[in-house]
Amino acid sequence: MSPSACVASWQTLDPRRPEQVPLRCWWARPADGPPRAGVLVLPEVFGLNGWIRGVAERLAAVGYAALAVPLFARTAPDLELGYDPDALALGRSHKERTRTEALLADVGLAADWLRSQLPPEAAGAGLGCVGFCFGGHVALLAASLPAVAATVDFYGAGVASGRPGGGPPSLELVPTIGGTLLCICGREDPLIPAADVAAIETALAAANAARAAAAPARRPHRLEVLEGGHGFMCAARSDHHPASAAAGWSLLLDTFAQQLGPERHQAGG
Repeated sequence: MSPSACVASWQTLDPRRPEQVPLRCWWARPADGPPRAGVLVLPEVFGLNGWIRGVAERLAAVGYAALAVPLFARTAPDLELGYDPDALALGRSHKERTRTEALLADVGLAADWLRSQLPPEAAGAGLGCVGFCFGGHVALLAASLPAVAATVDFYGAGVASGRPGGGPPSLELVPTIGGTLLCICGREDPLIPAADVAAIETALAAANAARAAAAPARRPHRLEVLEGGHGFMCAARSDHHPASAAAGWSLLLDTFAQQLGPERHQAGG
């Protein structure tokens, strides 16, 4: 990615409703013209670290306005961690303190702000959303928001067994998703066992069947299983799988291009 392909900076979003809190986000947009659409980027338990900020910048370099959103705004608003065991334990401790209602309030604030920054034709297309690890789980939740038109959930563990703060499995929200959902798992991911993969596949298939009956033209949800373990997209993690990371990035861009409009730039990013 050329350094001139995007501009990026920290951006604090002020709350608009009592249930919201300030959000310190990473804001990246194309340097050479208006964005073709907006994308929310939801991080792993390691916060808005360099890798997640880099994802937002890669998206901006191919024409999207990308906003990376903190998921621990109530307990660690400035969290940026590496990938060592102590960092993982700290990140997980914050994850255990989240609640679905608060997460959706925060993502909703980010979605409203992002849409306000887009030209009318881009805002009208709906937003994209991509999340990784815990952010992948939250991306599936966020897919139920009306503003979100296309979601890519990378190895969002736990969606078949519960949801943040307790409650029924997040997969039960799939029928409420109005846009497109792509779930991507690693074949050797110990956090998403075969039973969970099967549950995801079943939930997506059931939602697709209902869509086919009600609106045949709507693009179906999908599940893709790639080689690798948990975190295979991230070059800073021990499970990084370069071939699957490249395939995953291509799937992400294809999904956004088909749902949010044609690419302005080359997809290599």
